[in-house]
Amino acid sequence: MAAGHALQLEALPLEGLLLFTPPRIEEERGLSSAAGLARIGMASPFAQDHHCLSRQRGMVRGLHAQVAPRAQGKLVRCTRGAIWDVAVDVRTGSPTFGQWVGVTLNAGNGNQLWIPPGFLHGFCTLTDHTEVHWQCTTPSDPTCARSLRWNDATLGIEWPVTDGQAIVSEHDAAAPPFSAVIDWFHYA
Repeated sequence: MAAGHALQLEALPLEGLLLFTPPRIEEERGLSSAAGLARIGMASPFAQDHHCLSRQRGMVRGLHAQVAPRAQGKLVRCTRGAIWDVAVDVRTGSPTFGQWVGVTLNAGNGNQLWIPPGFLHGFCTLTDHTEVHWQCTTPSDPTCARSLRWNDATLGIEWPVTDGQAIVSEHDAAAPPFSAVIDWFHYA
């Protein structure tokens, strides 16, 4: 990587959430980007990669987490189109328990959101034909998977779509309310 191209890192209001902006190097062949996460202590390899294509604007996926013994950290980026990406603190004892942060990730800004274990994750597509890529620190395990209703009134997440506009899977539409979170994670 050329000198002067550094990873930009922003700590978000909920402890543990980080927004990365990798350096983007434009050249005659196109564009390249390298996150350089090892420089900030994230050298452990990711155990699993996920890639999804959402064909329509307004697709909502989430809110999802995976609990111990397979609790997951996720590094999320949008490789085509744009998403409103949301993380919700569900760590029992955390001073920000039940609070959320939302950021726009898109192919143009190259931003990536780090979501450590202890947070629910969900996103809404802002454009048609949106592609999202995320890496997880542990493999997916259905016995450890947890979901909450994306539009739970207690959380008050400001989604870019209304209930009537959102396109949601049957699984996510049937997810339990926020009150179902009982000691999924503990704040250290």
